[in-house]
Order: sequence, then structure tokens, then C-alpha cells
Amino acid sequence: MSGGFDLRVEPWIPVRLLTGDSACVGLCELFKRAHEIEDLELPVPPAAAGLMRILAPMAARIAADGEVRLDNVDVAEKINDWSRLRNRILKAGRFDPAAVDAYFDHKELRGRFDLFDPDRPFLQDPRLRAECVDAKGLPNSSGVNKLVMGRPTGINGAVLFGHFTDTAPVPVPAAEAAWHLIAQLYYGPSGQCTPRRITGERAGSGDAAPMRKSVSYFPWGPDLFTTLVLAVPSPQAEVDWEAQDACPWEEDLNDPLKPLPPVTWPGRILTGRFRHAVLLVPSEDSRTVTDAYITWATHEPPHKVRDPYQILDRRNDGDFQPREADGARALWRDLDSLLLKDSRQDTQRPPVLEHLPRTLLPRLRVRAYGFDQDGQQKDSVWFRATTPPVLQWQEESDAEMAHHVRRCHAAAEKTGERLDYAARIAWKIATDASVDLSPKARIKLDHRKPGPWASASMTRYWPAAETAFWQLTKPGQVGEQAGKAFADVALAALDEAIGQGNRADIRVARARHRARNLILALLRPSTHTD
Repeated sequence: MSGGFDLRVEPWIPVRLLTGDSACVGLCELFKRAHEIEDLELPVPPAAAGLMRILAPMAARIAADGEVRLDNVDVAEKINDWSRLRNRILKAGRFDPAAVDAYFDHKELRGRFDLFDPDRPFLQDPRLRAECVDAKGLPNSSGVNKLVMGRPTGINGAVLFGHFTDTAPVPVPAAEAAWHLIAQLYYGPSGQCTPRRITGERAGSGDAAPMRKSVSYFPWGPDLFTTLVLAVPSPQAEVDWEAQDACPWEEDLNDPLKPLPPVTWPGRILTGRFRHAVLLVPSEDSRTVTDAYITWATHEPPHKVRDPYQILDRRNDGDFQPREADGARALWRDLDSLLLKDSRQDTQRPPVLEHLPRTLLPRLRVRAYGFDQDGQQKDSVWFRATTPPVLQWQEESDAEMAHHVRRCHAAAEKTGERLDYAARIAWKIATDASVDLSPKARIKLDHRKPGPWASASMTRYWPAAETAFWQLTKPGQVGEQAGKAFADVALAALDEAIGQGNRADIRVARARHRARNLILALLRPSTHTD
């Protein structure tokens, strides 16, 4: 193998500049030009969500006001002092190039930003070469297809994003391999994995990655400098303030059989909770990755700590859990959970959205990265979405608007539930001649046979409801208008789902009339449902 792939200088992070041009940059250029960059353009959202968690502690190490860095523990223990420090850094408008060089060229980090360094490859464990072997002591790798999310693996793997097979694996460019390395560490599966032999036993199962099946929310500024500074989470009570903070590339490799190091701020909160160990195998010229080892990193119980970029929802048992990613759920439906304070009993907004500079609020959007997965092996869809500048509506700044957004969202959800129910009722009436159509009769649904109208109605409803929602957030709109607006959207969706051709049928006409009345009943003070 000749050379390596130095992530400090290799162009592996796609970005969009404020000029509108696209570019690819390394870590050093990204920080030095952050004030000239408008957005990250990684095409793999789980990799982008992980990269933001990696860039945030780097930003905390680099950003400073004089000699006081943003990761200064003494300042962080007092949130008002820390917020004032962050405001002074934001006013500078850019990262100091000398501070960028000082961090990435530090002698103790030499080689640790190289994707293929033989001793300390970035975010990888070189011990896997010797520990992932079969019974004969021969290398037992996982395959490059296992690394790249979206590629099929195994003999019967489904072909989703290209014709890749384990019998003829296609190498992946080194830059893309870095994206998928990050995605695996943050969103990798649980269950069976490549066995790793450390003691006499070859253990071959692991836990899910810390961000699996979740959605992350970041305050998004007008330029990447602002975004990265705001991505540094404010201090949290759960962390160990006595222990020295470190990211994986800043400390020695952990012993997989020993207790986990304490969770510290901000490095280990964001980069120190991995459950997977990965090692990439490069081509001779280090331009591509031809193979990979992916296995477990630890079997120790994970530390309980609040991720700063997640919404928490109350479970039935009273505890809280991160809101799960849903590929069919648009970002606007989470908006009230991002604007309202944690005074509500069922939801807690991401801590990174607390204590934002008031002067920046009118320009701040919210970026969401999600990966719809199950808890084990199944990956469904990933997504990225960005709101307009909405953080000016946070409850602390504009309580009236924050609660207006909540009322609009509640009306949309309630109407959507009623539309789904009404469309199922309509199908039952249209296809079952034995249904009692008297006004007070209850119609019993068979949930195994919902019929096609419910799905078709909801497919049409939610995109149109989003348009209505943003219309309702314009000046002069009031909460009382929300019910009628979403009811109109639901009625139109129902009509489209049933279709013009079906309405001449007397049974369909009766079904449609009953379903429309169920939706319109939402607008009356007292409602009756079947």
C-alpha cells in the first residue's frame, strides 16, 4: 500500500458555498472556510448526522475568545457565562486559521486523521486484523457490501441501490467509505456480526449503534461557521465533570473487555458511545476500500446520557425515549416539539435548541436527519429535511406563535386520524351490503381489511396538509381557522381517493356521504362517531 487518505486535506466532504457553487473539502479547509460555506451536501443523511456530531467537538476545541475555548469546563459550569462566551465567538464570524492548524497539526494527533493509518486509522480499530479470524486463524472480514449502507449483503440480499453481490464486491471510493464508516458507527445494527476473538471465545453478536432508528435536529445558521458553533451542545448535568474529556482520535484505544470510560462533555457525549468496531481495508493506492471488518466494540452496558439533538417522547411506562425516525412523517409535524419548552409532560425538545442567541433566531432554521430502521437489522429509508427560519417562534421569544403552531399541528393530526377512520368506514359501507346505515348504528371495522381508500386518502392528505399548515403560519392567521383548513384538505383527499368514476354507484355515494359527515363533525362543538 502506498500513501494514505488524510481526512484533513483530502476532499471528502461535499459542501455548497455561499456563492452557490459546490465543492469537496477536507477537515482543515472546512473549518478555515466555514464562514464561506452555506451547507453540507453529504448524500447519505445518517453519515451527515454522524459527521455533525464529530465536527461539533472539533469546533469546541478550535473556537475561542482569546485563550478561552468553547469547551472550557470552568466556563461551561455556568450556562450564562458559557452563552456569553459563545456569543463573543459568533461575533468573530469565522474560525481562526491558526487555531485550525494548531488543532489538526498537533503532534499527539499525528496520523490519527488518516483513514488508513496502520496504527491509528481514524475512528477505527486496527486490532481487528488479528482478532477477526476464523478457526484456522485466517482473516474473516465482513465485506465491503456490509460497510456501505444500502448495498445488499449475503446470498439472498435484496438489490435496492445497485447490483452488488458478495461474490463480486465493488470497491467504494475512499471518500464515500468515510461517510459509511461514520454511518455504521452511529446507526449500525444489532445482532449477529463478524466474530471477534479476544479471549478463548469468538463472540459474534453486538448491540445497536447509539443513534439507530432515530432522528436528529440541529439549529441551522446562514453559514456553516454559525451552524457548527451552535452545534456545540450546552453543558449537561449527566456528564462527569472531573474526568478529562476526549474523542476517540484524541485518546488511546479502549479495552473492549473493560468498563466504559466516563461520559464527558462535549467529546464523549457525541463521539464516545459507539457499540461497533470497524476497520477498512484499502486498495494498493489508497483510493478505494476493497474490504472491511465490522464487529462489536464492547458488551458493557451503555451509559445513560441525553443526546443533545433528539426529541424525547414519554412512553407508556412514564419514562422517555428518543423520537423514532419515520420516513412517512414530514418535519413540520415535529415543529411544536422544537418550539415549546419542556413544560409539557409528554415531550422534551432537543437541548441544543436551548439558550440560542436571540439576535440570531430570525435567521435560524432546523435541519433534521433521520434513518427509518428497526432496532436490529432492517433499514427502510433515510431522509433529510430543513424548515424555514422558525426558531424565532420559540416559546421564550414568541409564546403566542409557538402555541398557535401547536394548535395547528394538533388540528392536522386529529383531522388525519378522522380521515383515515372515515375512509375505512366508507370502504366498509361500499363493499358490505349488510352494514346497518341507520344514524345511531355503530359500524364494526375489520382492521385486516382496511380497503384501498384509507391509504390513498392519507397519501394525498399529508402533503396538502403541509401546504395548509405553512399558510396558517403567515401573519394574520388564527388558530380557529386551522380546523376548517385541514377539514377542507381531508375532504378533497377523500374525494380524490374514491375517484370520480366510482361516485355514480349508489353504495359509493352513500359511503362518501357518511365519510364526509364524519370529517365535518370535527367542526361542530359536539361530535358523534361511528
